[in-house]
Amino acid sequence: MTRVVETLPQRAARGFYSLAWYAGAPLAAAYLLWRSIRQPAYRRGWASRFGLAWPPASRPGRPVWIHAVSVGETMAARPLVEGLLAARPGQRVLLSHMTPTGWETGERLFGDRVERCLLPYDMPHAVSAFLRHYDPVAGVLMETELWPNLVAAADVRGMPLALVNARLSPRSLAKARRILPLVAPALARLGPVIAQTEGDAARLAELGSEASVAGNLKFDVHPDPALVERGRAWRPVPPRPVVLAASTRDGEEAMLLDAWPRTEALLAIVPRHPQRFEEVARLMAARFGTGLVRRSGLGEGDDGAGQAFATRLASAGTLGLLGDSMGEMPAYYAMADVAILGGSLAPFGGQNLIEACALGVPVVLGPHTFNFAEAAEQAIEAGAALRVADAAQAVATALEIAGDAPRRARMGERALAFAGAHRGASERILARLLPLVDAAA
Repeated sequence: MTRVVETLPQRAARGFYSLAWYAGAPLAAAYLLWRSIRQPAYRRGWASRFGLAWPPASRPGRPVWIHAVSVGETMAARPLVEGLLAARPGQRVLLSHMTPTGWETGERLFGDRVERCLLPYDMPHAVSAFLRHYDPVAGVLMETELWPNLVAAADVRGMPLALVNARLSPRSLAKARRILPLVAPALARLGPVIAQTEGDAARLAELGSEASVAGNLKFDVHPDPALVERGRAWRPVPPRPVVLAASTRDGEEAMLLDAWPRTEALLAIVPRHPQRFEEVARLMAARFGTGLVRRSGLGEGDDGAGQAFATRLASAGTLGLLGDSMGEMPAYYAMADVAILGGSLAPFGGQNLIEACALGVPVVLGPHTFNFAEAAEQAIEAGAALRVADAAQAVATALEIAGDAPRRARMGERALAFAGAHRGASERILARLLPLVDAAA
């Protein structure tokens, strides 16, 4: 990390930013209360969110702190955490999150091998208290988490703070330029900055950051074999085509249901956010009536019912499946013949297509993939994915692929090859981080 002296305009910008956080604190509390109505897990850790208290340390020593805001970042951090624990046995690792689903994912992936906490909002007193309490030897921010006061507090302590798996879309670059007095000193304080792609590195350079490129950590995430086996046990028996709409966002389900024809194929929809499960259930029930099956009706982790579930999904009377569970995306991909990528039909920027490719599932992309622009274009070029203009084309194309076994097999093989060719980011990132950790320890 480079010690940075802010200019007067930069200090003023961060001062106004801090005042905005303090003024907005009651609104943040109201938001947490509102979210907790549908997701009671949002009642956890309010004291931590506002910088008032954290759990005591569960083991001695200064931790390496990794911040992974939610599910996607936590999954991406998995090979990094596993590599760190393998390379430095006994090293204390602290994983912080901003969402309950991120916390739950970290708990499922790592158990008690790592500590977990909620990162406070970016108020000066709160982030300083967080760093005093845990006293990390070094910190690692995942992907796009750039909090000016947090980075400044780390700088004051002389704590190394890296940004890894960094991505910056053209849209995010335009936004960052509008608040450059906040962004520029925060980026300057980070070291190293390790980007996913050359395009991300070039855009970060436009903001004054020198970034190296290591690839995308998500290529190094291997699907849980138990979940893959679970999903394969769910495949309809006797067989029928399964189209998966994966990690859908607000408004996309209605578009897909409107475009879905009368067909023997099964439509499985897995919403991105659990608070929308009931909303999507109502939409699917209005379209499919009693032909809707919910994953929650199977029971948590009830693998023994897999054969009965598969038989039910094979029934001509079952028209749709709602994937209303968390942490089972590999299972949903394993049961599918083709996946329509959520977040890409409406302007949300798309979700992660790498997980589907890693399981050899052909992918249909909508027009909006700016969050994963380079990976999307590379997957299309590799023959693992196809881009369409809208939901109607997505449904038609997915059904064509699902019904054409040779084409589906070719795309699946290309998807596996594409995913395999881009692995190795975790080793390259760890090669940069381990000396940093060792020097600061």
